[in-house]
Amino acid sequence: MHKKLIVQKFGGSSVANVERIQNVAKRVVEYRKLGHDLVVVVSALGDTTDELVELAAKINTEPSEREMDMLLSTGEQISVALLAMAIHKLKKEAISFTGAQVGIITDTSHTKARIIKINADKIREELSKGKIVIVAGFQGVTLTQDITTLGRGGSDLTAVALAKELRADECEIYTDVEGIYTTDPRIEPKAKKINALTYDEMLEMASLGAQVMQSRSIEVAKKFDVPIHVRSSFSDSPGTMILREVKRMEDVLVSSVTLNRGESKITVCTVPDKPGVAAKIFKNLAENGVSVDMIVQNVSHLRQTDISFTVNKTEVAKAIKITRKAAAKIGAGDVLQDDDIARISIVGVGMKSHPGVAATMFDTLAKRKINIEMISTSDISISCIIKKKLVETAVKALHGRFGLAK
Repeated sequence: MHKKLIVQKFGGSSVANVERIQNVAKRVVEYRKLGHDLVVVVSALGDTTDELVELAAKINTEPSEREMDMLLSTGEQISVALLAMAIHKLKKEAISFTGAQVGIITDTSHTKARIIKINADKIREELSKGKIVIVAGFQGVTLTQDITTLGRGGSDLTAVALAKELRADECEIYTDVEGIYTTDPRIEPKAKKINALTYDEMLEMASLGAQVMQSRSIEVAKKFDVPIHVRSSFSDSPGTMILREVKRMEDVLVSSVTLNRGESKITVCTVPDKPGVAAKIFKNLAENGVSVDMIVQNVSHLRQTDISFTVNKTEVAKAIKITRKAAAKIGAGDVLQDDDIARISIVGVGMKSHPGVAATMFDTLAKRKINIEMISTSDISISCIIKKKLVETAVKALHGRFGLAK
């Protein structure tokens, strides 16, 4: 067996308490005993990041983004040190580093920084001494030495970027589930594990609400062809491989059903129906860093339109403020907010070559008396906005209808 360089990433639930940190240490040491070189990326313990966010909010409801990064990056610093200690106790050599120490250089957009380059010399040097290298996920440093964080789920990005930079043989992402499922197993117990997915399918699933991996990490993996293995930190069974191409039956139309309850709908009423009006609204949102997702415009014969769009719940207060300002400027009417929505999506590479998938989806929802408020499609996905209370019914119905159940 040849010696491999493996990058492993353990999420917050995998290191939530002392016992779980010891469990991760054991797993890492078992790999080391097989002779592999290991770089281990770790997230903050359990709910640490959420707790730090709450703590900050008690002090200042609009904290500076630079100071938020300073605060949130401490979560990972705790877990890397504890994991190194746990590995030392098992009589193996390990060393922990922050993102800054291993040279993960990012741009300056605090709370959602992008990695510019990685100077991995320090990691290579420690590996050559036979040490297990543990790196804090989710963080980096700017050229002027400011600490930054890479956005929600950013530890995935750290792992994939390191795997690319170090030309690792494998990149394993450990979570609290056995892999990626056809839908959320907590909602539909008949969901089954998918053995392999393409980057495109996983990207689509991540952007549509599947909580398994951060979509930016998949983009990087796709760009540099880094195969990813998503698996459970509590079992030894193989998980889901994410690859460029998956050899599988042509007739698999839909590979998964995803849902997202984290969105709100904003509607601008009675917008004058003339060129450039929509551009003004969305330009202001973009300039303020608000990502808009689905957009629907209804044109009436009265030369006025309603424009509805969805944004992430976390940005809705900011979005409403900006939209009201823009609406007043262009002479539009009320701006309404609806939090009682959820998005349900079906994803599958097979859709490209099969007509009728959308019709089947709409028919399935109609039979359950589920009203569709907005629709958006891509090459390999179809999404509908529906009332939040109906989302679990919709998941189960679509999961069954497309033959995904065990």
